[in-house]
Amino acid sequence: MESQKRKFLQIIEANQGVIKSLCRAYYMNAEDQQDVFQDIVLQLWKSFKTFRGESKISTWIYRVSLNTILVKVRNEKRKIATESISSSALTFPNAKVDDDTELLSIVLQSLKDLDKAMIILYLEGYKNKEISEILSLTPTNVSTRLSRVRAALKAKFQNQCYEFKQP
Repeated sequence: MESQKRKFLQIIEANQGVIKSLCRAYYMNAEDQQDVFQDIVLQLWKSFKTFRGESKISTWIYRVSLNTILVKVRNEKRKIATESISSSALTFPNAKVDDDTELLSIVLQSLKDLDKAMIILYLEGYKNKEISEILSLTPTNVSTRLSRVRAALKAKFQNQCYEFKQP
């Protein structure tokens, strides 16, 4: 059992950047990012014993992480209908990033959950086949959707840049 814990902790440490990048893509607030990160690690631990090694460990981590985030997002959307939006939810954390990175983050927030997941995986360097396995889609569907989302993102990004440059 102790060796299994050590192995799990090594896997989490090696892949924490991937998990954190997903958390940042779906949550702007640092506290929310930390909460969802902990939820993901807990879910990974619960399902660690059942990992059969049929896919790469990073694919499994992405799938569990993404599913955990999407369930949490869905539950929060139901809850939002009954709560008012606080002003702190509308501000961005004081992160040291350049304007393009912040703009990309804002534009990503506007995407649907599945589209956001595809773009994040694409930006992380995953190929269409790997993305299709992680998201349980056909490679053709991934290719088509990615093409459409990239075009839409490019248009949004260019529009935002144009608006920022206007006096």
